[in-house]
Amino acid sequence: MKLEGSCHCQAVRFSLESAQPYPFMRCYCSICRKTAGGGGYAINLGGNYRSLQVEGREHLSVYQAHITDAETGEVKISDGRRHFCRHCASALWLWDPNWPELVHPFASAIDTDLPVPPEHTHLMLDSKASWVEPQVQGHDRCFAEYPDESLAQWHQRLELDDGRAPAARRG
Repeated sequence: MKLEGSCHCQAVRFSLESAQPYPFMRCYCSICRKTAGGGGYAINLGGNYRSLQVEGREHLSVYQAHITDAETGEVKISDGRRHFCRHCASALWLWDPNWPELVHPFASAIDTDLPVPPEHTHLMLDSKASWVEPQVQGHDRCFAEYPDESLAQWHQRLELDDGRAPAARRG
């Protein structure tokens, strides 16, 4: 599915191809919450990095989070690069050189109509802010830290691809 997105001030516009366009994963970690999460969490999608096309690249800034090791107290710089508009501060996408073929646009920056997920995965709940009340429903799955399946595995398990309905519901 082709996804098109932009920042709030329209200085940056982008598009990419996504085989995992369902906005199912809500991350409550402090990095996502503070850089992109208005509801106390952020939702990012999966996409093909080679397909990423950007207009207004000169208006981008990149943030690499500082991560403190809970056991040693050592602070390291995350490899993940969070791209945002330097004018309006809209969070746009995350790219990590450890997985160079992937790009993770924030659902909040996508202008294309996205398919509604049949369930959600709530992750990093041990990091959520005290005021956040996760909206867990029906078949949603919750994790203190990382989930037991990837974005692609979630889509495969539910037989979801390119924004189409599950195989059992196609007609």
